[in-house]
Amino acid sequence: MTATKTLLIVYHSMTGGTRQMAESACVGATAAEPDLTVRLLHAPQAHAADVLAADGYLFATPENLAAISGLMKDFFDRSYYGVLDQVNGRPYASLVCAGSDGQNAARQIARIATGWRLKPVAEPLIVCTHAQTPEAIGATKHLSEADLQRCQDLGAALATGLAMGVY
Repeated sequence: MTATKTLLIVYHSMTGGTRQMAESACVGATAAEPDLTVRLLHAPQAHAADVLAADGYLFATPENLAAISGLMKDFFDRSYYGVLDQVNGRPYASLVCAGSDGQNAARQIARIATGWRLKPVAEPLIVCTHAQTPEAIGATKHLSEADLQRCQDLGAALATGLAMGVY
């Protein structure tokens, strides 16, 4: 019997958009592969041991000042050296909830993942809220069903690939 594989979803969210994205991906992964263990962790609660215990990853962050959020960066900083050279080749994907374009936040995650020698298995999924005023930026986000379905589909695809041993 093959050991159950684990998908780790690490996210940070202040206004709810990224949390909705991560939760939707978790729903998709769980529905697609009920035998897969899916762990959804808020970035401050995630540690190197969680990364080492997982077979694949989904990193979800808001775009803050054209970068990943500070608490997501903190997760990577706290975990980076503890997992270096121990997760080589494992698959990952990323989710970005952006106010403008999200590309730089996606690039930051890709650079960190490159340092960990992870294997990208999907293009970054970026949901743009177009929040450009202080009020809109700080407001609670309500993402569209279509955007949440995209996140769910990515979670399902990542889970299926892990379960099938494609990655």
